[in-house]
Amino acid sequence: ELGWISKVCVNRPAVVRHAEQIKKWKTVKGNWQAAWLLKAVTCIDLTTLSGDDTPSNVQRLCFKAKHPIREDLLKALDMHDKGITVGAVCVYPARVSDAVNALKAAGCNIPVASVAAGFPSGQTPLETKLTEIRLAVEYGAQEIDIVISRSLVLTGQWEGLYEEIRLCRAACGEAHMKTILATGELGSLANVYKASMIAMMAGSDFIKTSTGKEVENATFPVGIVMMRAIKEYFWQTGYKVGFKPAGGIRTAKEAITWLMLVKEELGVEWLTPELFRLGASSLLGDIEQQIFYHVTGSYALPHELAMA
Repeated sequence: ELGWISKVCVNRPAVVRHAEQIKKWKTVKGNWQAAWLLKAVTCIDLTTLSGDDTPSNVQRLCFKAKHPIREDLLKALDMHDKGITVGAVCVYPARVSDAVNALKAAGCNIPVASVAAGFPSGQTPLETKLTEIRLAVEYGAQEIDIVISRSLVLTGQWEGLYEEIRLCRAACGEAHMKTILATGELGSLANVYKASMIAMMAGSDFIKTSTGKEVENATFPVGIVMMRAIKEYFWQTGYKVGFKPAGGIRTAKEAITWLMLVKEELGVEWLTPELFRLGASSLLGDIEQQIFYHVTGSYALPHELAMA
């Protein structure tokens, strides 16, 4: 619907002002904080996207995905029997089989997500992107995080962007598709809104802020704009599309703030792993540290949270 896209206008000063207010929000304390943090854990895409990834460190990541918080800490909170795990394990296509096998051996059904489609730059031919997606699905990935060609946004080729994402959606088959907009490289908040809309029109199950490799990753202004797009799309079509901020989210306080923002903008029904994910690699360590402090009254020494 190009007419819909052409009418988009973003009030940048208002968005920035709202984002500054969000930074001043008071966080929850005590048992409420622990509850929000455990909710955040269930929405994490536990990620390793390093050039030196090996089967052994992927296996270690999968163990942490199944046991994200130490068992004795969960028992102290009476949450040890609630089946708390992360939302998914995210790896490169070449490591998908390792993750699938490790999770199967651990006896859990945590989905495996794979980045694809020329991640992180998107500067590969479309045929290569589609082949990479199909291979990741063939290896066992249940979720695919694709990345768009930023040049299509920057040059206003909205029909071309739609077609690229539509073909990626078809290549994913039964797998869920998260579309990474790389918002730090789109030039303006209006482009972020338009790209969000195009991604949803083309069949994305989620829209995601960043690859985590850009200079600017998940920020509150782009989060607000993307969530407003999701809300408008839902009003117009009745379809719920998920949201995933990723990149630079490292502390428990930041995680809670994102959860609170989603609750404010989209409502409680979006606070589930089916509609909200946090893309992070080091966030879980800080969350476990904060839960340790809540239970014991002191911060853990490095060896006490060795799997963080």
